[in-house]
Amino acid sequence: MSKAFNEPSFRDGVNLMVDKAISVMELEDGIAKAVKSCNAVLQVQFPVKIRGKVEVFTGWRANHSTHRLPSKGGIRYAPYADQNEVEALAALMTYKCAIVDVPFGGSKGALLIDPSQYSREEMELITRRFTLELIRKGFLSPSTNVPAPDIGTGQREMAWMADTYKHLHPDDINYVACVTGKPVHHGGIQGRVEATGRGVQYVVKEFFRHSKDVKSAHMKGTLEGKTCVIQGLGNVGYHAAKFLSEEDGVKITAVIEHNGALINDDGIDIEQLHQHIEDHEGIQTFPCAKFVEEGHAVLEKQCDILIPAALESQITMENADRINAKLIVEAANGPISFGADEILNKKGIVVIPDAYANAGGVTVSYFEWIRNISHIRFGRMQRRHDEMRGVEMTKVLEEATGHAVSDKIRHSIGRGADELDLVRSGLDDTMRLAYQEIRATMANNEKISDLRTAVYVTSIRKIARSYLEIGVV
Repeated sequence: MSKAFNEPSFRDGVNLMVDKAISVMELEDGIAKAVKSCNAVLQVQFPVKIRGKVEVFTGWRANHSTHRLPSKGGIRYAPYADQNEVEALAALMTYKCAIVDVPFGGSKGALLIDPSQYSREEMELITRRFTLELIRKGFLSPSTNVPAPDIGTGQREMAWMADTYKHLHPDDINYVACVTGKPVHHGGIQGRVEATGRGVQYVVKEFFRHSKDVKSAHMKGTLEGKTCVIQGLGNVGYHAAKFLSEEDGVKITAVIEHNGALINDDGIDIEQLHQHIEDHEGIQTFPCAKFVEEGHAVLEKQCDILIPAALESQITMENADRINAKLIVEAANGPISFGADEILNKKGIVVIPDAYANAGGVTVSYFEWIRNISHIRFGRMQRRHDEMRGVEMTKVLEEATGHAVSDKIRHSIGRGADELDLVRSGLDDTMRLAYQEIRATMANNEKISDLRTAVYVTSIRKIARSYLEIGVV
């Protein structure tokens, strides 16, 4: 956030975006207030003995909405976390779940900590203690509030949380559903790790299926050969860049990290770069691109697609006028400030907003939660049946044509969908249908001129309907 431009806080920015959407809707003031209100916020402070000394940690969990249960949202571990940020992210989760028709309320959590300063054993101790506080206060359970990974957390932390819940509630047969994003062998689901990045890919592909939308972004044709700048090569940015470049022919011309950026107009091999980062703990010595210390300035590099996949408030009123992308896809939460969003709209830059663009994670989290509650992996009952039907179809083809089909076709027809296939199919369908609904909202309301407003109008309409139907207001 740029103080020089007196921009609103992250939470106020989200509320302003919601207000903008409400202003083009016919919504009663009371319902609008109910939709915007944060239901509850928990702050906990707890001591943990680390290296012989007692440290006190502060954490938060915000329930923005419980119009659907459980409330859903990640828990991040970061040295900059605060309650303002947590409430803003919880609100985003409410709108995010609604836009992709995931029947959850919105929640978010954070722990004020720098994970790099603690060992694995210390992180486990801290995580289990934090989990204990959340469970005791009623902010973590399979039926009311289900966390997931976020910045600074991952499968490891989710496994610790699930195990802690299990020990406190040994008679809850659904204990494994108390968190999502777990390791597959501890109740997780295939495809969850890459879900947000995969969702970003599906969003971009769906956008390019609509030639009118592509034209509005001053582009034409398909994704093949389009240039792309990625900010943040964490879990989301890495997978989005990898899938777009390897499967859709997008050329990644720059990668921005916290300590600099890499530029290669001929394209950067994302898998090669990812391996280099694993081996050398940084991008500075990567031999196949030019390293630039002023990484943040590379956001202004000319490209077709800009994907900010790092932190919030990366494009502000300070640099928005210098952005040279044609399409911005918000893979991170809140990377564009409210003031910057208005500047980008006036410049004619199309923005696919975070509330839709990065909803792949919560979509597959929903699949994982359903898998845990039903106690059966997807595809277990029908996969072999589908394979047998495929074999019969192959026989029919051979009898009808008098020719043997190739091994490749035989394998394609005779293969039954496994869990990963079904997860990807469900995610693709979810992201495609959501975008089509957003487009319909724009087409039916002449007051809406940008995708962000269309996303919020679509989402708020669904939430308001829920309140009215169950008689909350």
